[in-house]
Amino acid sequence: MSEKDFLARRFEERRPHLKAVAYRMLGSLAEAEDAVQETWFKLSRSDVSEVGNLGGWLTTVTGRVCLDMLRSRATRHEEPLHDRDGRVVSLPDPVISAADRVDPEQEILLADSVGIALMVVLQTLAPAERLAFVLHDMFHVPFDDIADVIDRTPAATRQLASRARRRVQGQAPAPDGDTAACRRVVDAFLAAARGGDFDALVAVLDPDVVVRSDGGTLRPSALRRGAAEAASGAIMFARFAEAALPALVNGTPGVVAVADGRAMSVMAFTIRGGRVTGLDILTDPERLAQIDLSVLTD
Repeated sequence: MSEKDFLARRFEERRPHLKAVAYRMLGSLAEAEDAVQETWFKLSRSDVSEVGNLGGWLTTVTGRVCLDMLRSRATRHEEPLHDRDGRVVSLPDPVISAADRVDPEQEILLADSVGIALMVVLQTLAPAERLAFVLHDMFHVPFDDIADVIDRTPAATRQLASRARRRVQGQAPAPDGDTAACRRVVDAFLAAARGGDFDALVAVLDPDVVVRSDGGTLRPSALRRGAAEAASGAIMFARFAEAALPALVNGTPGVVAVADGRAMSVMAFTIRGGRVTGLDILTDPERLAQIDLSVLTD
């Protein structure tokens, strides 16, 4: 086996892990693929004969590629969409699975419970903060290695990760982990929405629930707070609920509304204490068209 073939095999073994790093950094499945491919190009052009930990080297290279992509977004003013109060309403790409299973590659992609709510918070971090938090807290990369990527001291890098960690813990606390119980909450929400039952909707929603709807460039986006205000969108919920198929959205119970063989929306639920604390609805037709609906029917 040639050296190039050996490296290619080692790289393919790490590809799912590298895509997981890139997805957390970028929030885009297509861009994550691009970042992983760029990492391969860098590997194929590099002399790694003296690299003792190729997996760690690939992880930090992927992080550097993603950092450059995030900074390029900022240069092009491609920031997440915000409402009038400055809150993010742009959602990351959802990872859709059948309601009863996640395939092995998705398990790697979604390790550490990377729900939509967490991904939204990650989007609010500055690029260097995001890199420090993702690489250290999610993938256990030493601060010394991260510092080289962002051109900071290890101490400054540690501070960036700490600041990011506080924001994540404050805005995206861990959701309930009982999948069956969460599915029952989702089913109760859908039943109330289908029946237009305002009181039942309020009962299943946390008083401080946050509802984000992202329509991309072609449809309206919105952000609502509070159970009463959220429940007032029951007509919109009902339209999606009638066509809803159960699914796992980033590993947690959610639904995909389907009509005429096309996805109309993806609804991702964050549930804590048996109530919906966050509801993220993707209605962007351009991104919905990329969803493979066969995973819900196979």
